[in-house]
Amino acid sequence: MAEFGAEVIKLEHPGFGDPLRKLGTPVEGGETLWWLNDARNKKAITLDFAKAEGAELFKKLVKQADVVIENFRPGTMEKWGLGYEHLRVVNSAIVMVRVTAFGQDGPYKDRPGFARIAHAFSGLAHLVGEPGGKPLVPGSMGLADYLSGVYALVGALLALRYRELTGEGQFVDVALYETIFRFFDEMVPAFARFGQVRQAMGAESPTIVPHSHYRCSDGSWVAIACSSDKMFERLAVAIGRPELAHDPASSTMLARVKNREKIDAVVSEWVGHHKRDELVQICLEGEIPCGPVNDIADIFADPHFNARNNLFRIGILRPEKSSCPVWYRASRLLREKLNILDRTKAPTPSGC
Repeated sequence: MAEFGAEVIKLEHPGFGDPLRKLGTPVEGGETLWWLNDARNKKAITLDFAKAEGAELFKKLVKQADVVIENFRPGTMEKWGLGYEHLRVVNSAIVMVRVTAFGQDGPYKDRPGFARIAHAFSGLAHLVGEPGGKPLVPGSMGLADYLSGVYALVGALLALRYRELTGEGQFVDVALYETIFRFFDEMVPAFARFGQVRQAMGAESPTIVPHSHYRCSDGSWVAIACSSDKMFERLAVAIGRPELAHDPASSTMLARVKNREKIDAVVSEWVGHHKRDELVQICLEGEIPCGPVNDIADIFADPHFNARNNLFRIGILRPEKSSCPVWYRASRLLREKLNILDRTKAPTPSGC
């Protein structure tokens, strides 16, 4: 919201501030890259809600605000006399977004929780990893946090639109586990209808073949996704096995799912004879969906990320101290609307 012009004031506990200031890779000034990345464009003040003076100061801010976002456990704000029913007396048009691990109601509402708990409780961690192996972290440790931020923003915007029509505010209830749970495909109806319990499948897809990650001759990996029979026909031609597109054992998606191991073996062998860039080019020429499995160094070097200015370098200014350059992700819409950031292409990253 701040990137699009909203004035965002972050309230932190006096004395030690937000714990995120100390999480992540430390840089000069005693902060971390994680904090500098996520707290950018925000103003910060300290306020003790538990004290009467702090609560009154908060109400003065609410009186002038459009949106309040809080992530205390349910009942905490009410304990301080700052719940939604209290705040709407101060400002009847206020929108209050409440982000918790399990939501504002239900038997688990009082439980503490963070993104990792949400990944586990929602069923995501169960699906990540190799068959029979340990459940794994789904890439980003804070995935549920970031997705909940998106849902919180959508909820706030919907509530603001409602306010435009009625003049009344609303409160928005966001649970970390729900934001993950809503991103599943057919897993819910498949269990409800047929009792199917999906297990971890590594890089495989339960309903699409070939649709996986494959190792190239140089040790790198590519992703190939043939989500239709037509795409598989193109792949069969590129592999040099056009007959596979007409073989009853592989001509349809259902047949390929049934014969997954055979199909994947053919694709794996073919990919294994090519270096990554060569393989990607062959697939592009054949109009086969394929892409490299990038690490962060690949991303910084990739011309597409740079052409679209997905990486921005900003200077974090501190009183009487030198600036600390920080790279972060940026939305294209922001770049088109606001011309306030350095568009320098991404070089090799260096420490602050």
